[in-house]
Amino acid sequence: MHNRKKTIFMAGLAVALVLFGILLAAPSATAAERLSISVNAANVRSGPGTQHDMLWRMEKYTPLNAISRQGDWIFFEDFEKTRGWMHADLVDKTPTVITTAELCNIRSAAGTDKEIIFQAESGVPFKVIGRQGPWINIQHADGDKGWLHDSLVW
Repeated sequence: MHNRKKTIFMAGLAVALVLFGILLAAPSATAAERLSISVNAANVRSGPGTQHDMLWRMEKYTPLNAISRQGDWIFFEDFEKTRGWMHADLVDKTPTVITTAELCNIRSAAGTDKEIIFQAESGVPFKVIGRQGPWINIQHADGDKGWLHDSLVW
């Protein structure tokens, strides 16, 4: 009988340790914060500071997922899974999308039967103005507006 109690105690302890481990891991498993570039052009750096190399530039309304923060610097990932560092003053929470299809038709209104008013290649960022079902009303930094289907963006 003594061994049975010890076995039950050990099994309970093992379950408790597993649950504790899950709780400790939970914060790192949370979804990334979605941000977007709020200035005309923003430098992406190799580390958290201006002393680090500039890797590339991102244009206004480019969405990114913040992975972590170090002071005023954000470590992020973009739609191509590329990672870098961005100063927090260059981003905000404006809802944005970026085209992922090779060529996207931007329409005058929501629906495939609506006039195509312009096209966008993959990698063009837009501010989200509104939504209608699976259609997104968008605006480019240059002012062009239209509608595109949500299956064409990240």
